Amino acid sequence: MSTVLKYSRQREAIRTFLCSRKDHPTAEVVYDNLRKDFPHISLGTVYRNLSLLVELGEAIKFPGLDGFDHFDGNPMPHYHFICNDCHAVIDLDFPNMEDLNATAGKAFDGIITGH
Repeated sequence: MSTVLKYSRQREAIRTFLCSRKDHPTAEVVYDNLRKDFPHISLGTVYRNLSLLVELGEAIKFPGLDGFDHFDGNPMPHYHFICNDCHAVIDLDFPNMEDLNATAGKAFDGIITGH
């Protein structure tokens, strides 16, 4: 017997926020931004809903080089570029993945050390 998930405005706002971003925010960044529309939301609520979205396959979570978990509203398979200096995380979208490092190197200034 499956459980029906009750609709939550806060969870929907978290999902919408994640889908609108390409910088893969931490839970704290999500929390800081959602407090504008939900002033009484707690950081715990944000963490619980992010975990639920990951569990439902609507988001992905991965550890960043900054020591924090980052969240991506695009659960489809894709690669990320993580800068070793500033720890920025950006999506890499390539139709041909045969020579990822060479192709990616043409898209931005920087040195690719692996994938």
